[in-house]
Amino acid sequence: MGRRGAGEAVRAYRALLKTTRKTFAGDTLMLRQSAAEVRKKFDENRHVTSETDINRLLDEASQASDFISTMIVQARLNPHGSYLVKPGKEHAGATLEIPSEEILNKSA
Repeated sequence: MGRRGAGEAVRAYRALLKTTRKTFAGDTLMLRQSAAEVRKKFDENRHVTSETDINRLLDEASQASDFISTMIVQARLNPHGSYLVKPGKEHAGATLEIPSEEILNKSA
């Protein structure tokens, strides 16, 4: 592999998993599904050898990690039956989009 190879792919994989664990902490379903999706994407590209393709895929993994950490905030159901959203400083400037009741009911 070229300048960016297997070692960097492993680091990108671990970084993306770490990001999903932080973002979806306490949400077992999302933790499981996001880890499966990350694994699937990396497995699909395990045999890529083109340096251009490797660079593109590593950049996509980095962008995905940045997107997840800055653009997604988990809403938590509070004892009063409503959802509480606590964006962190990493979410500064992001637009808040509230999911529909249908989506929220499916995930509950």
